[in-house]
Amino acid sequence: MTTTPPAGTITIAGKVVSRLGLGTMRLTGPGIWGDPEDRDTALSVLRQAVHTYGIRHIDTADAYGPHTVEHLIRDALFPYPENVLIATKVGMLRPAPNVWVPHGHPAYLRACVEASLRRLGVESLDLCYLHRIDPEVPIADQVALMQALQDEGKIGHIGLSKVTPEDIRMVSKELTIAAVQNVLNMTDRYDPALELCRETGIPYVPYRPFNAGTLAHEKGVVTPLHWLLNLGDHVAPIPSTSKPVHLDEIVTAATAWAR
Repeated sequence: MTTTPPAGTITIAGKVVSRLGLGTMRLTGPGIWGDPEDRDTALSVLRQAVHTYGIRHIDTADAYGPHTVEHLIRDALFPYPENVLIATKVGMLRPAPNVWVPHGHPAYLRACVEASLRRLGVESLDLCYLHRIDPEVPIADQVALMQALQDEGKIGHIGLSKVTPEDIRMVSKELTIAAVQNVLNMTDRYDPALELCRETGIPYVPYRPFNAGTLAHEKGVVTPLHWLLNLGDHVAPIPSTSKPVHLDEIVTAATAWAR
């Protein structure tokens, strides 16, 4: 394994990991639905990220597939290296390709966590995000369930995804937020949660860093990735790709930034 992680390191969920992570949304079929076109290539991307390039932060969700990518991660990387953080997310229904429905009923969240534990082959999830705060369920109930699962040892650390500063402040009164994951890129440039995370010491994990590939097509990977890394040491982007050649381009850009 590479000894120097690309783009330096950051502490997330108690682990010192590479600031450059790997998002895994694209390791599925079209519409983030079903199996990838080439399963062997998907497994290769995961293995190369960790064992060749030294990426120590792998981000996924039970909704990717759904369930597809958690199975791929286990098949590619289990037993997981001790210094690698596997983060997943729960709280999203997938009734069809490209359809995403937040569902934060406590019983559903508990079932999701139990299923993710089995798919990933672990007794505790390193980092588990509430994929979305469900507006139809009291936020206190969603937070209480996540905290209960943490108290039971089934979740190590809790994160929030697609949240506002108000959400972060509210949840922070009840539990420690290990990471915040929001959209941020050179097209969607403004997120007030970025500064709140800087002020409070919460790692900020921008997803869709290349705006679903549009920015990479227009500008290449260097400019958008360097723009994010320059926003602060608390920023840990998770670009997603299904192609080894693109993974190599992303890692090369991150390594060049670190120099």
